[in-house]
Amino acid sequence: MEEHKQTEAPRDRAILVGLSSPRLDKRENADEESLEELEALVETAGGVSVGVALQTLPAPNPRTFIGEGKVAEIRELVQAQEASMVIFDNDLSPSQMRVLTEELGVQVLDRSGLILDIFAQRAKTKEGRLQVELAQYQYLLPRLVGMWTHLERQAGTSGKGPIGSKGPGETQLETDRRHIHRKIDKLKADLEEVRRVRATQRDRRQKNEIPVVAIVGYTNAGKSTLLNALTGAGIPANDRLFDTLDTTTRLLTVSDTLDIVISDTVGFIRKLPHQLIEAFKATLEELEYADMLLHVIDVSNPQWLEQAQIVDELIYELGAQQIPCLRVYNKSDLYFGDIRPGGENCVSISAKTGEGLKDLLAMIDAVLDKGTRRVTLHLPYDKGGVLDMLYREAKVESVAYSETIDVVAVCVPRVIGQVRDYIEGCAEEKEEWEE
Repeated sequence: MEEHKQTEAPRDRAILVGLSSPRLDKRENADEESLEELEALVETAGGVSVGVALQTLPAPNPRTFIGEGKVAEIRELVQAQEASMVIFDNDLSPSQMRVLTEELGVQVLDRSGLILDIFAQRAKTKEGRLQVELAQYQYLLPRLVGMWTHLERQAGTSGKGPIGSKGPGETQLETDRRHIHRKIDKLKADLEEVRRVRATQRDRRQKNEIPVVAIVGYTNAGKSTLLNALTGAGIPANDRLFDTLDTTTRLLTVSDTLDIVISDTVGFIRKLPHQLIEAFKATLEELEYADMLLHVIDVSNPQWLEQAQIVDELIYELGAQQIPCLRVYNKSDLYFGDIRPGGENCVSISAKTGEGLKDLLAMIDAVLDKGTRRVTLHLPYDKGGVLDMLYREAKVESVAYSETIDVVAVCVPRVIGQVRDYIEGCAEEKEEWEE
């Protein structure tokens, strides 16, 4: 019984720091909004923000990134707040991270490192874990140099010492580099295998002609809640960033002639580490093969326009911009603007209350309708081969044996063309040129 009385581990107390500078790329700059998002990321990682510092400089300091005076100010803030780490909203170079760790006396993380940590906590499937591990090693590789400099100062590493006196720092660094390169190669091979299996499953789906719909959107836009609302699946939907990392796929009946496979994907975010974009292409490669995208946008968020633009850019980067895309304005029950966003290929919904879901299904049906029809066929008994073909190529709903084999099936136009002679009521529907 004693085990249940364990108290929760103390949460990491973090000071958040951001730098805004005209020398930095617009996306790399920190501002109040991106620091708020960083605070949400810290919460997701299990930490708590105990102080925020935003500095504006003409150019980043090459040694400490922020100004020397700001470093002293943050050192005092760390001591006053008893913080255990300092997290930067910008990406730091390995040497800046090392210098800041020494100067501030606590662990220093940058945004990419924090996101990687969250991904490591969240990944559940083998594939998700492989992707995170690969991204972590790719992130770690350039930072190894900084980690081992304390040993490189030993005799021999300058190249001026006698032959054979190469310092252990260099040796250790090379060993680590080789080990990490080996790990990266192994992880890439494992991911290739996962992709190969995924491709086989995809081929099977295409053969069965089940359209694939992928839900995309900014992190925390309500993608999992929407998937739950549509399919009744019990996928945990929490108000946390990056709660879904592994693709969740469900079968959904949209209308009596349309079944689809619907997939929930990892949430996008601004300043996503590029190692993660590379590694998560395996999760997101499903987008390239989707027949349709549902771009979920949280209209209750004041930043929704900018967030939608970030998602659009990532869709473009993944080569999925030519796929039909429906903009789904979610959380519209919380939207207080005067004019709701609208237009063609747009629908306003609330995944939580169910508002607008019927309209959404009707729009999916309209976009994916490939002329599929439910037909009744009367097959002569010597045409059993046609029934076999229908089982393979169509969705057979019922078979009854009377004077003929009576089949009710949902067929695509190609199949209807092959079995036209046996379809009930088709004899009257002759083409004009046949009359």
